[in-house]
Amino acid sequence: VRFAAGEWVGLELTDAKGVHNGKVMGVPYFECQAGMGVFAQLAQLSGSGVAPPAVTPSASVSTPSAVRQAAMAATPEVDEGPTTLPSKDKTADGSISLGQQVMWTGKKSIVRYIGDV
Repeated sequence: VRFAAGEWVGLELTDAKGVHNGKVMGVPYFECQAGMGVFAQLAQLSGSGVAPPAVTPSASVSTPSAVRQAAMAATPEVDEGPTTLPSKDKTADGSISLGQQVMWTGKKSIVRYIGDV
């Protein structure tokens, strides 16, 4: 994380509006729907649990994303590297893990990124 010091946790909110889509100041830390992502420090989080599996759109649905994916499948793959920055699996104290369900200011969320700043 390049915007503040310390270890930060990237969250995808499940029941509330966030601030971004996992990209901050042009840097893609994780992916989520626009307006559903936030970053928090460990002290701001509570609760624990396992997150539900991510929901992905069906390939049979003709969304712009599905159309792009179908077009890309017809072209040779080019290895452009990871689309997001690598994340730690757990916070430094081991209390929070990727994919874990947590509460941030009373809002349900799923941990999508953990990293030093």
